[in-house]
Amino acid sequence: MRIRIAECTVRYEGRLDAYLPWATRLIMVKADGCVAVHADGGAYKPLNWMNSPNTLTEDEDTWTVVNPKGEKLIIEFGEVHFETSRELGDDPGLVKDGVEFELQRLLAESPDVLGEGLSLVRREYPTPIGPVDLLCRDGDGMAVAVEIKRRGEIDGVEQLTRYLEFLNRDTRLAPVRGVFVAQVIKPQAKLLAQDRGITCVEIDYDELRGADSDLLRLF
Repeated sequence: MRIRIAECTVRYEGRLDAYLPWATRLIMVKADGCVAVHADGGAYKPLNWMNSPNTLTEDEDTWTVVNPKGEKLIIEFGEVHFETSRELGDDPGLVKDGVEFELQRLLAESPDVLGEGLSLVRREYPTPIGPVDLLCRDGDGMAVAVEIKRRGEIDGVEQLTRYLEFLNRDTRLAPVRGVFVAQVIKPQAKLLAQDRGITCVEIDYDELRGADSDLLRLF
């Protein structure tokens, strides 16, 4: 992990152009190559970022991050207030809460709930950045990566996007499509998923486990 706090501007060039004017910001470069630019607020969400894989080129006062799609994140630095690097080591990963773990188990037993003809290949299918919840095959034999959350938010879509980037490098699996599953998925997360070709599915937990649902029904 590399951290720099500095005066900077940030310019993104890709599907659309975006610009952050001069201000003091936190820039993080993670071991997997992900580069994120943070302000002093906004919780976990960065102002701009570039997921791995990418290439980071450092000039005297400028970092240029380019991904395989040709998108660029250009960070121009002024005064640097602080900088450090540290190896964090292997992370054990997120421990799922009871509902999320149970959703994964139930969907592994009945993957066709997520789409006709869907069958399970493996739970917790490994990738270099962590396991995807379910790896399935659809009726046409196409690989499907399923990420399951209790509450579907943008960070969950980002997580699945990163898994898909790695899974699609495996010639035994590619092409791999994604399905993002949660009890409730926020509109912003649905929009981001749609933009990235990821299918969203909202699941009624009680109905899935065979209990009476709390959701109101017409019939």
